[in-house]
Amino acid sequence: MASADKKAGRVAAEGAVASYIHPGSRIGVLVEVNSETDFVARGEIFQQLVQDIAMQIAANPDVEFVSTADADPAWVAKEKEIEMGKEDILSKPENIREKMVEGRLAKTIKEKALLEQDFIKDTNKT
Repeated sequence: MASADKKAGRVAAEGAVASYIHPGSRIGVLVEVNSETDFVARGEIFQQLVQDIAMQIAANPDVEFVSTADADPAWVAKEKEIEMGKEDILSKPENIREKMVEGRLAKTIKEKALLEQDFIKDTNKT
């Protein structure tokens, strides 16, 4: 834990930029991934990671944020309000409505988070 705290203050000023243009040129992605050192940024593994991230973003057009924690609270509140107003929810008993809506919201947020998507090169990974 102390090691992580020490690294938290470091600046990731180096990195790489990658682009991915899907065949047919209908979708294009430009992504920047930073690292602490240029040694890491120039490495083949890091370069492949950046390219894979660009391809992953292109393959998931519904993605709106990196992780589920990045979901905008105002957006979540609006989605919750919409879900609570749906007819199938209104027909359920009051005591289970909230749980149903929370479950639907969790699913929606997960679908829109990049880190929760199956990796396009190996669907056993996220």
